[in-house]
Amino acid sequence: MKIEIWSDYVCPFCYIGKRQLEKALQDTGFSEQTEIIFKSYQLDPNTPATSDLSMYEALAKKFGSTIEAAKAQTVGVAGRAKEVGLDFDFENMKPANTFKSHRLAKYAEAEGKAAEMTERLLRAHFIEAKQLGLTEVLVELAAEVGLNRERVLDVLNSDIYSSEVLADIQEASQIGVRGVPFFVLNRKYAISGAQPQELFEETIRKVAAEEGIQPTLKMMGAEGTGICEDGKCEL
Repeated sequence: MKIEIWSDYVCPFCYIGKRQLEKALQDTGFSEQTEIIFKSYQLDPNTPATSDLSMYEALAKKFGSTIEAAKAQTVGVAGRAKEVGLDFDFENMKPANTFKSHRLAKYAEAEGKAAEMTERLLRAHFIEAKQLGLTEVLVELAAEVGLNRERVLDVLNSDIYSSEVLADIQEASQIGVRGVPFFVLNRKYAISGAQPQELFEETIRKVAAEEGIQPTLKMMGAEGTGICEDGKCEL
């Protein structure tokens, strides 16, 4: 089963939806039979690389509201995040342009570290309030997941992987993506947004049934305890 995910690193529901998908795959037993491909998307390409504005100030400016209204707007989002085990730090979070982060993620994908880099970037922004628009921050995050610092710096100081990022964004437009997260399962079914957990599980099971994929058995209790095999018994 192949699941493609269009998302942005400053999209709160992308992190929430990622957790929901992971739990759905685990609960249905299809984690090991699924290939997840992360696709680039930018909610606002015009956002400056870095900003002195707080997230509340940025939201108030974007929606023409007050700081108090912006804070109230984040309460429900933070609550949804807590439901899936994420503690968002809206108080210290800063807006950022994510194009460079997406290029870094493409490099990480080429090095077999796409999942690790994606998770690290999301955690850095939403939980640790790190500024993803800063090259030095991205280099540190990349090093933490095992990527070479010098090579990462070379990538970030060039336009390498820009075409790949733009291709993902163009593809999203072609298939009708208007917002993220956007999940595409086997190029047949799509889930838009951080939907109820049941929808993720139902769709996963539907695809698995159509493809004849069997779930991995869940081991209950301590593995290998009280079992006899190959002429030997473990008590």
